[in-house]
Amino acid sequence: MTFTPAESAYLREQSIGRLATIGPAGDPQIRPVGVHLGPDGTTIDIVGHALSRTQKWRNVIRDPQVAFIVDTVISVQPPTARGIEIRGIGTALPGAGSTEGGLSGDIIRITPRRIVAWGLDSPGTTARDVTDDETNTP
Repeated sequence: MTFTPAESAYLREQSIGRLATIGPAGDPQIRPVGVHLGPDGTTIDIVGHALSRTQKWRNVIRDPQVAFIVDTVISVQPPTARGIEIRGIGTALPGAGSTEGGLSGDIIRITPRRIVAWGLDSPGTTARDVTDDETNTP
């Protein structure tokens, strides 16, 4: 199990996250993207209307190290938030997805290596490494 039930539920109810990739000069680049669990529920799939023509696509091909974050501020006083950060490996998959709604059919699939979550399974922060067995990676 890659994601806990609370993490999976949270990811399914969110629509926007932020994808961080490494740019050509080694600098981080971050972009808003839609949140989609992969078909088996162990990965995150990034889709778009012209995904293979974006900088994030080129960045992932050059350096597959990525981070993805989704968070929500619940209240300012007292400060309360919940969210999840997924650090992992991004894979560019041309034509592997749906073209419904004008999507390109291209996917950046994030295979988690480390998951940091707060306010989901417990009031505090939890962090764990993900093994290849959990993500069904050979």
